[in-house]
Amino acid sequence: MATTRTASTRWEGTLFEGAGKVTFQSSGLGTYDVSWPARAEEPGGKTSPEELIAAAHSACFSMAFSNGLAKAGTPATSLDTSADVTFQPGEGITGIKITVRGVVPGISEEDFVAAAEAAKEGCPVSQALTGTTITLDAALA
Repeated sequence: MATTRTASTRWEGTLFEGAGKVTFQSSGLGTYDVSWPARAEEPGGKTSPEELIAAAHSACFSMAFSNGLAKAGTPATSLDTSADVTFQPGEGITGIKITVRGVVPGISEEDFVAAAEAAKEGCPVSQALTGTTITLDAALA
């Protein structure tokens, strides 16, 4: 069964002086402020499209990795994943780095890294971001 999730943004003003609010409509989790300075300079308590992509990518990767490990007979006790999305004004998103540390009984470091690489390639968010350089730093904790 397909699912659709919805978020919306109301923006007022110009790019550089204006500001907006992103609302997570499907989950009802809340509304978050966005602005150009939060995107291109310091966050100042606001979010950015790149932070939202980082959140989506770290969650999706963790789900894909957890599933792959379980299917291989080595389920993870825990996975700690972060995604760093780099934005360069005038160029756009220039790269994403996924870092994962895991506690996975009965797996070698080599097999852990291979499974992480497979998860990076198979994660639907990674696939949606095709064309962006995605690097991986994976190691057992």
